[in-house]
Amino acid sequence: MSAREEILKRLRANTRETYDKPDLSQLKPIKYDDPVAEYITKTTTTAGAKLIEMKPSDDLATIVRQIADGDSVASNLPAVKADVNPDTVGSAQELMKVGVGVVAGTIGVAENACVWIPQETKEKAVNFAVQHLVIVLPRTAIVNNMNEAYTRIEASTVYFQEYKFGTFISGPSKTADIEGALVYGAQAARALTVILTP
Repeated sequence: MSAREEILKRLRANTRETYDKPDLSQLKPIKYDDPVAEYITKTTTTAGAKLIEMKPSDDLATIVRQIADGDSVASNLPAVKADVNPDTVGSAQELMKVGVGVVAGTIGVAENACVWIPQETKEKAVNFAVQHLVIVLPRTAIVNNMNEAYTRIEASTVYFQEYKFGTFISGPSKTADIEGALVYGAQAARALTVILTP
């Protein structure tokens, strides 16, 4: 018997009461009259990120350079003029020297302002190691709730093809200690900007 099986056997032997799973069939996932408007509101308030709404005449490369304000840019998106390509770096550590990382988001969720980012670069560290993360997200990719997001992920034949990783990101990285001192960038990017494309 493996250690895992031994632990589970002891847990079962010492379980005094069991409860049936609650019936969740009556719960209705949250829906919004305007998921895009709700996503914008939650991104800029609850999540603490910045949001830029692109017009059809805007140039993505120009917007990214304005955000970078002289810092180096890492991205493999063709429309972005990057200084570093996460597909060609020798190691993930090289991305720690980069100021701005630009990645493509594929699903935005209105209920919590998070964005699904499948790994589409060799080094997924571009999502976490840079100081400022920029997510490019199409307006048409915004859904009401996490149920809809997971349904899209499960139905997709695109995700997890080459790389077996994806993550939901919502706002800049922040943490606070017991005294309430708030620290940005503790686990990932200090700042996050979502560029909403038409």
